[in-house]
Amino acid sequence: MPVISASDLKPFVQAILLGAAVPPHKAAIATESLVASNLRGVDSHGIQLLTFYVDQLLAGEMDPQADGRVVSESGCCLLFDGQNALGQWVAEQCCGHAIRLAKQHGMGLVTARESNHFGAAAWWAQKMRDAGQIGIVFCNASPIVPPWQGKQGRLGTNPISMAVPGPWLLDMATTTVAAGKVFKAFMNRQPEIPYGWALDSDGVPTTGTEAAYLGMLMPLGGYKGSGLAMLVEILCSTLSGGVMPNEVSGIRFRGKPNRVSQMYMAIDVARFMPVEEFTERMEHLVGLMKSTPPAAGYDEVLVAGDPEWRTEAERKVRGIPIPDGNWESLCKTAARVGVAPPAVPSGPLVG
Repeated sequence: MPVISASDLKPFVQAILLGAAVPPHKAAIATESLVASNLRGVDSHGIQLLTFYVDQLLAGEMDPQADGRVVSESGCCLLFDGQNALGQWVAEQCCGHAIRLAKQHGMGLVTARESNHFGAAAWWAQKMRDAGQIGIVFCNASPIVPPWQGKQGRLGTNPISMAVPGPWLLDMATTTVAAGKVFKAFMNRQPEIPYGWALDSDGVPTTGTEAAYLGMLMPLGGYKGSGLAMLVEILCSTLSGGVMPNEVSGIRFRGKPNRVSQMYMAIDVARFMPVEEFTERMEHLVGLMKSTPPAAGYDEVLVAGDPEWRTEAERKVRGIPIPDGNWESLCKTAARVGVAPPAVPSGPLVG
């Protein structure tokens, strides 16, 4: 299994995007978001996505030259048309608008339509957090999730992310796991996945990786996950005027633009209290949770963000491990656009 530092991985990823005709400034933004996910251990939303992006770019299903445009702005509300541009570029602009509006009005709400996959939602929620705001990001996705009691895909994994000034960062799908975890298992020829992750094409729970890849994902918590996915859908595609979920494309629905919709909300903490005071209150709240005696079988109580921050600290030192199947796919993708892979070690960078 190759292990590569983030500093060595970034130029490789950026070169692949440049080879697929993505302008340098957009390639740089996409590279940062993808490698950041690998650093945090969220490999499902890291460089494994690059193969799918390049497939779409080379097939003309995504327009790397498009910039998107503001359709309307009224008070703290803004509607953005992504014009089938690179998802990370759309997200970068929408976050900027949300931050600007929140500074002006106390809150900024941006909905975007006709966009593409933007990587991990947490990367964008943190953009608003870094501006001293509460950042909330939703996104719809291709219909590989049945509504509760159904057996055909109608909804996406529809992630929810929230970042705040302080030691807490939520990033979750409204399914039991993100679709990328099933794709990762499939790409690395892993025969089985845990029970409760997925359904086969008949809507029957399965642990077979191939059946899951060709099937659907399990809603999180049954009807509650379906309700959350609908909430995301309403604030993304319905409110933005974007396409309904059955019209969204994706990794398994090729031959047409992705057409996803997104929502970005920024809340200006300073309208309520100084950011430093809010951060202290968050630290106290998190401390209350983490001081809880751990249940049997656990060593400690963790909160949202803890596992990823710990993985990030480790991978910044020891490097990012990339499963053989993912590395093979990435190298093949690089070859398609005339990019040679870097030489990488097959063990930790340091002891």
